[in-house]
Amino acid sequence: MSNTDKTWHKGACHCEAVTFEVAAPRHVTITDCNCSICNKTGFQHLIVDAQDFRLLTGKDDITSYTFGSHTAKHTFCKHCGVKPFYTPRSHPDGISVNLRCVDQSGFEDIVFKPFDGQNWEKNIEGLLGTNS
Repeated sequence: MSNTDKTWHKGACHCEAVTFEVAAPRHVTITDCNCSICNKTGFQHLIVDAQDFRLLTGKDDITSYTFGSHTAKHTFCKHCGVKPFYTPRSHPDGISVNLRCVDQSGFEDIVFKPFDGQNWEKNIEGLLGTNS
């Protein structure tokens, strides 16, 4: 998909110390994962290439957390604790943005696709290549 098919959408953590923009089409497929961390945090994945993400403010307001394979870099606002985006294990060269932290007024259609992240190794092939 070319950048001409994408629109920049603004996003932020709860306290708005961390703000960003993400380029995505107006019709997106969101990955709804049930792994241990996504299930507890309600993270809804809008997975994009790294060049389609711009951190606007808050570089020094972010802290990170890793677990398991330590490939995923979970980033949180130090102030409000919200995880607006992170580097996912499935797409380590990309960014997964939490749709819940994005202004959704620029989207025309949002489709949610379930992903069985509780059985990640068994199901990852179905997720690879998914970029919105």
